[in-house]
Amino acid sequence: MLRTEEIKRCAAEIGFSACGVAPAEALPEARAAEWRQWLAEGCQAGMDYLERNMEKRLDPRLLVEGAKTVVSLAVNYYSGEVDRALASRPDDLRLARYAYGTDYHDVVKAMLRRLMASLGLEEGRDGRVFVDTAPIDEKYWAQRCGLGWRGRHTQIILPGQGSFFVLGELVLTETCDEYGDFCENRCGACRKCVEACPTGALRGDGTLDARRCLSYLTIEHRGELPAEASGRLGHCFYGCDRCAEACPHNRSFSRDTLVEAFRPRPEILRLSAEDWYGLTREQYQALFRKSAVKRAKMEGLERNLQAVRQGLEAVKLGKASQDSDRP
Repeated sequence: MLRTEEIKRCAAEIGFSACGVAPAEALPEARAAEWRQWLAEGCQAGMDYLERNMEKRLDPRLLVEGAKTVVSLAVNYYSGEVDRALASRPDDLRLARYAYGTDYHDVVKAMLRRLMASLGLEEGRDGRVFVDTAPIDEKYWAQRCGLGWRGRHTQIILPGQGSFFVLGELVLTETCDEYGDFCENRCGACRKCVEACPTGALRGDGTLDARRCLSYLTIEHRGELPAEASGRLGHCFYGCDRCAEACPHNRSFSRDTLVEAFRPRPEILRLSAEDWYGLTREQYQALFRKSAVKRAKMEGLERNLQAVRQGLEAVKLGKASQDSDRP
């Protein structure tokens, strides 16, 4: 039997911001019904992989044979350096905050493997590690393990820390001496994130419609961007942080990450709008080696940059027209 206190101690030493454990079991029927309804409404957009292996997504014991415990962990990726740099250059283009560092899949997976080793566990024999790459409901398990709650912006909010975190899981074949409690929602009547979404993608119940989400459209979506989305990108051409920026928990509690790999790469942070618009394939390959930005591919970035340029030019023209109409 594993000791929960020891798991949390080792996780903190490795650099995890939060850790919780829960018994591996099937998701509640209410959560399963939410998944089915969301998919039936087409809110997954082109992410067909979310429709596959639903049985495993709803029960981690089908994902890992003999699973007894789910360990949910969160890692802070926030960097005030990004905010300060962009505030000093408001006309420059930007990425979602997590994209300035090393690919979180690689970073967190390595941390999870270190955690297994520190507990005397062997990957494959005693369980598996997951970082957004398998059919596991990571947000449910983060809430079930007591890390935080799912906010209206769909992200897990950690009490006193905010939501600028990535998640990872261990699904283990050992039991633990004690398990965490489900973290109840604490958003109250706040809807600041919903109001901040420029395309109305947030549905207010902790889910979103990916067909309208700028993060999905600029990263996962292939093909032309919808006209409505193209005109609302602002200065961000990869992902979108606007709902998280509006969240009072982030405004009050966000602190710089202690994980060096998540600190912004200077060679990316210093690029001007002119640099981004002139990005070559060679520069793309050099800049985004071991970066999550590769997910959008060069063609996706080019498409997004063109849409941003057109949108910003339209804003300037509209402002100029308004100024000329004034007496």
